[in-house]
Amino acid sequence: MSNILVLGGSRYFGKRLVDLLLHEGIHNVTVATRGLTEVNYDGPVQRLILNRTDQQDLKKAAVAGPWDVVYDNICYSPNDALAAIDTFDGQVGRYILTSTLSVYDCAEYALKETAFDPYQYPLRKGNTSDFNYAEGKRQSEAAFFQHANFPVCAMRIPIVLGPDDYTKRLHFHVERVMNGTPIGVPNPEAAMSLITSAQSASFLHWLASAPITGPVNACSDGKLKIREIISLIEKETGATAVIKADTEPTDMSPFGIPSNWYMDTSKARKAGYSFDKINDWLPDLIGDIASGRA
Repeated sequence: MSNILVLGGSRYFGKRLVDLLLHEGIHNVTVATRGLTEVNYDGPVQRLILNRTDQQDLKKAAVAGPWDVVYDNICYSPNDALAAIDTFDGQVGRYILTSTLSVYDCAEYALKETAFDPYQYPLRKGNTSDFNYAEGKRQSEAAFFQHANFPVCAMRIPIVLGPDDYTKRLHFHVERVMNGTPIGVPNPEAAMSLITSAQSASFLHWLASAPITGPVNACSDGKLKIREIISLIEKETGATAVIKADTEPTDMSPFGIPSNWYMDTSKARKAGYSFDKINDWLPDLIGDIASGRA
């Protein structure tokens, strides 16, 4: 039996990950959260109540080990990363950090992991409030890869979609198309990567024993222009979208990127992982949202 700690596993792909681990029946799984949400898992778990940003609290998780694998879904600053590096030193066999496509700038080509090098990136200490989301994740990666004495892997994922998406980003588009409400899209021709909450959890699960370290991209095969996403919604709903280049902030699309922003997943694929195709799941998800099933 392996001992696995999940920092942040109460919702979305974090909860899905916990359930995948439980289904295997070969792990002792501990979930550490703030305890603000009551969650029912698909099996027995140990629970730790802690504040991820408090190093003394984090030490409670470390001493409950040692851990074969630690999943960290809730690290957003270099200070939090450095606290984990200090706290889990000698207590973990493999550390898996959830990171993001946001560490990259937009580009006219598929972004490989080398497009952002956390091993050389200048590290600046600070808390979550000191950085925007993208910079906080860059700094978190830099801290782990420059200072950790244990193996670290950082999963970089794009916008995550699914019926359990609490941010309702795809819902925003479907509902506005159905209601004829304007959607602000600066560049309809900009292409982006996407991934499902189910595949995000599956990939994290795979990383526990995968022959891979360092940063690694994960996204569905293929890319879609914003215009193509809107067209899929129009097809599924039978309604016509009202697209505007300039709108009020409340009308701006959460997918409103200025130019191409998509990833290359050859590192993960060469290591043996296979990704779903965007067009195999996105139309169905749009249909479920439009019908109220999601």
